[in-house]
Amino acid sequence: MYLLLGIGVFIVVAYVFREIVVKGKRCTSTVKLHGKTVIVTGSNTGIGKITAIDLAKRGARVILACRSKQRGEAALEEVKRESGSTQVVFMQLDLGSLKSVRSFAENFLKTESRLDLLINNAGILMQGRTEDGLGMMFGVNHIGHFLLTNLLLDRLKACEPSRVVNLSSVAHNFGKIDFDCLNKHKALGLGTSSTQVFQIYSDSKLCNVLFNHELAKRLQGTKVTCYALHPGAINSELTRNTSFLMKLLFKPINMFFFKNTVQGAQTTLHCALQEGIEPLSGRYFSNCTVRELYPKAKDDAAAKKLWELSEKLCGLA
Repeated sequence: MYLLLGIGVFIVVAYVFREIVVKGKRCTSTVKLHGKTVIVTGSNTGIGKITAIDLAKRGARVILACRSKQRGEAALEEVKRESGSTQVVFMQLDLGSLKSVRSFAENFLKTESRLDLLINNAGILMQGRTEDGLGMMFGVNHIGHFLLTNLLLDRLKACEPSRVVNLSSVAHNFGKIDFDCLNKHKALGLGTSSTQVFQIYSDSKLCNVLFNHELAKRLQGTKVTCYALHPGAINSELTRNTSFLMKLLFKPINMFFFKNTVQGAQTTLHCALQEGIEPLSGRYFSNCTVRELYPKAKDDAAAKKLWELSEKLCGLA
């Protein structure tokens, strides 16, 4: 009897916690985007796809920038159907390939006359190497987006006011940047255990926040603004590359304590759409609210050093 009572209390507490804390705030902007063009990376699944649907509903021309042609084309049909818009385009982009990033940017600049909003949404949680020999999470989560943003900056400036939205994670708080490892191995770390892989993921998310910090400094004097964010703990496909046991263990936690993809997209949409946040360029948001960062996440010297190293690694320097 007491066991059943205990289970019942746990379920009630978990439900209340989910309703009050987990679901979080919603983007309240009613801004329309007719005549605007948006790129959303990793928009064939999860919060990226939900973000694309919302922006398409607002009238934007939405570019789905995804690695998988098959999944990207399937998402294209779904986004069109759910949004009721025909102004949705799939363009192949593999953030783990510098050649692919350059090809995407070249194709986009030739075929699209505007870019008003760049949402660097894609991210992975897995160890390995990119085709350019970079650590996989460093290459995809940071370098790919770093190169993409830089290649498209002139178009963003030509269409200002415009925005760059960089998805990070609260995991950046656990991150560190080992510049010796980056210089020697072109990776944030070399370990393969679950703990080490999560550490490297956290490191890559710290890269996102430092990139956003330095980008804002370099955009001063323009009307291009940028924002980093934590979308919340999301019940999405980020863990699709983890073991079956890990997926099984996470399932009940996901059900009670993780946001669904609609809830998870709200802070992205807030940073992309909310009027009046331009003075907060370079800042970090969570739950549709600007948050303070630990000193390591707004370290001017580290952000500049990461930028300069990134330029060298992707051939911009």
